[in-house]
Amino acid sequence: MNPKDYFYLIESTSPEIHQVPEKVAPTRLADYAIGIFSHYPTKSSLKKAIKKKSITVDGETVTTAQIINGGEKIECAPAKDSEKKTLQLKLEVVYEDEYLAIIEKPAGILVSGNTFKTIDNALVQNLQRSPLPNACRPRPVHRLDFPTTGLLLIGKTTAAITTLNQLFEFKEVQKTYLAITIGNMGENGSIDLPIDGKAAQSFYKKLASVKSERFDCLNLLSLHPTTGRRHQLRKHLAAIGNEILGEREYGKKEFLLKGKGLYLHAFSLVFNHPLTNKEIRIQSEIPKKFLKIIGEDFSIEG
Repeated sequence: MNPKDYFYLIESTSPEIHQVPEKVAPTRLADYAIGIFSHYPTKSSLKKAIKKKSITVDGETVTTAQIINGGEKIECAPAKDSEKKTLQLKLEVVYEDEYLAIIEKPAGILVSGNTFKTIDNALVQNLQRSPLPNACRPRPVHRLDFPTTGLLLIGKTTAAITTLNQLFEFKEVQKTYLAITIGNMGENGSIDLPIDGKAAQSFYKKLASVKSERFDCLNLLSLHPTTGRRHQLRKHLAAIGNEILGEREYGKKEFLLKGKGLYLHAFSLVFNHPLTNKEIRIQSEIPKKFLKIIGEDFSIEG
C-alpha cells in the first residue's frame, strides 16, 4: 500500500453510551463490552478503564466482577488524554446492513494486530454505526494475509460477531479465492498436506491457462480451502511445485515480479445471514492485474 493512501487524524473524543438488550445471558462486564467502546476495544483496556472508574453501569461505578444481566445502560468516559489518533483509509464497501458488512481489503495492510495501520482501525471511518442496541465497534471476523486482496467479512453488533465466528468455526462460510500459479497443472485436484502439524485441505480448479516466455505456463485457479491454516493456500501450492505468482515467502526469488505483489484474491463469500438466515452471496471483481495475464475479456459466471 502506498503511504499516501492513508493519513492520521487527531480528533477529540466524547463519552460513549451502550444500552444492553433486555435478554442477554449473564456475562462479566469485561467480557460483554469487548468491541463495544472505541476508547477501550480490548479486554485488557476495558479492565484498566473499569479500575480507573471510567466505565459506569446505570450511573454507578463498578468492579471487574460486575455481571451484566440485561437492560443496563453502560457509559464509557473518554481516555484522560481526551484525544485519539484515528486511521483514515478509504475502503470499498461492497455490502452493508445493520448487522454486518463486507469490504474489499487492499494489498499491503494487516487486517488486525498490534500496529496502528490495520483494516480493523479503519473500519469506523468507512462503515455506518448500527442503530441496534447491541451495536459495537465493527470488527473483522476472519483474516486475510498482508499481501492478499479481496472480500473481508465484518461484524457490527455483538450478536452478529458471535454468530459469524460460530459460522467460521463450524465451516459454514464458503470462501473462494482466485490465484495465478506457475507451471503446468491438471484441470482440478485437492491438496492434503499438514501445516504446522495440523491437517489441512485445499481444492483447486483450473479456470484458464496461458503460455509464458518467462514462466512457461501461468494458470488462473479457483481455490477452496476447507481448513483455515496460516498461509494455507500459499504453502499448499508451493509444496506441489505450483507456487502463486508473486510469492515472496515460499517461492523462488527469480519468479518475483517487481512491484506487482501477490496474485491471490479472496473472490467470493457464501453464508447464511446470522440474524435473518437469508443466504448471502457476494462476488468480487477479478483484479485487473489478473486479467492482464489471462485476457481482458475473461469473466467468471456468478
